[in-house]
Amino acid sequence: MDLYQSIRSLKDYPEKGITFRDMNPLLKDPQAFQEALDQMVDKVKDLDFDHIVGVEARGFILGAAMAHELKCGFVPVRKPGKLVAEVIQKSYSLEYGQDSLEIQKDALDPGDKVLIVDDLIATGGTSKASKDLVEALGGQVAAFCYLIELKDLNGRKQVEPTSVYSILQY
Repeated sequence: MDLYQSIRSLKDYPEKGITFRDMNPLLKDPQAFQEALDQMVDKVKDLDFDHIVGVEARGFILGAAMAHELKCGFVPVRKPGKLVAEVIQKSYSLEYGQDSLEIQKDALDPGDKVLIVDDLIATGGTSKASKDLVEALGGQVAAFCYLIELKDLNGRKQVEPTSVYSILQY
């Protein structure tokens, strides 16, 4: 199955000059969604990790489904003000602005190994912020896994030397 056919490209969104890669058509198609999950799980199934950390919001969809398949825990990393317990926060730069992420202070135990999952890696700011949050709690990032990678933006450099796996590259 050609998963590229299930990704919609929206030019000049959210700003002029940006091409947004929309995975909603993939999610709507049960065969494409299953194929994407199968490929992502296959990339990481032999790695050593205790939990999947999913990044808001599309990383929740992929990460939670992967956690279910891999029989491991799921930990959300959210935008500010969404988590109910005590949190730590990290601000970061996007390819088109600034943002912040939070994780609950009790979400991980020191020494926990995690796989960070998101829909897309672009400049790597979100990924680096997520990694910093995990490490601030004493966790270790085993790897990152994405449905989509925008290779020209070199996001991998933000999280080196940690391994990065992606299914679709643009």
